[in-house]
Amino acid sequence: MRVIVAGSSGLIGTALVARLRKDGHEVLRLVRRTPHAPDEREWDPPAGRMNPGVLDGVDAVVNLCGAGIADRRWSQARKQVLLDSRIEPTEVLAAKIAETGVPVLLNASAVGVYGDTGASTVDESAPVGRGFLADLCARWEAATEPAKAAGTRVALARTASVLSRKGGLLGPLRPLFSLALGGKLGSGEQYMPWIHIDDHIAGLMFLLGEDVAGPVNLAGPTPATNAEFTAAFGRVKHRPAPFTVPRFALKAALGDLADEILLSQRVAPRVLLDKGFTFTFSTVEAALEAVEGQ
Repeated sequence: MRVIVAGSSGLIGTALVARLRKDGHEVLRLVRRTPHAPDEREWDPPAGRMNPGVLDGVDAVVNLCGAGIADRRWSQARKQVLLDSRIEPTEVLAAKIAETGVPVLLNASAVGVYGDTGASTVDESAPVGRGFLADLCARWEAATEPAKAAGTRVALARTASVLSRKGGLLGPLRPLFSLALGGKLGSGEQYMPWIHIDDHIAGLMFLLGEDVAGPVNLAGPTPATNAEFTAAFGRVKHRPAPFTVPRFALKAALGDLADEILLSQRVAPRVLLDKGFTFTFSTVEAALEAVEGQ
């Protein structure tokens, strides 16, 4: 295939580009600056601009654009950045895809779309929940509608927290757990969806090749509570994780982001499982052991 990737410089984008090329596909990368490499193509989402011919002959577009959700404390300005960095590029891509007839759009989203689901298991048939992330994801996904209306197969990859040696959820946690300063967040009873980076990339490759449209949960098949995750990470790091971070401390440090971190989301990857996708890492402890052993 000839695949064009937006957001190729992030954790997931970098791994996906490498996997696509390893499997023999041609990859072009959208960049918001003057291109410096033969595989780069310039675009300007705020201006709604993409050079003519960029999507010619492209079999699939993968849109991974978006500022980091948990990179910093949430303010109103930061929330606007999170919205703009996702919705604006998606609108531009969807419009251009509709014009040029690209057959496949694989668009990032997140399991945050479900809001707080408590202890109830939810799959892709669940409705949109409440909260900032749920609203963001709903608007993000809705921005793909022009491509869908034009006949493009649109798959919405609702991503869980990615477990990787190179970043993601474990980046800020690893130093704390290494020093035996790890601990659960709040009560620890909230479910936190997760996925190993290798399974995530394999899932994206699966969606590019399979006739799957609509929402798809990219989350590990065995949900874990925050307390279970904390205990598993402590065992993997061979360190105790005795602490509890209270809600008020999270709120002081992270602002409104704290409310989203403490949501319970027991998410099942029903579409992937029904389509025959096989996870390499079926439990959070197995995923953590693989990451920390790399």
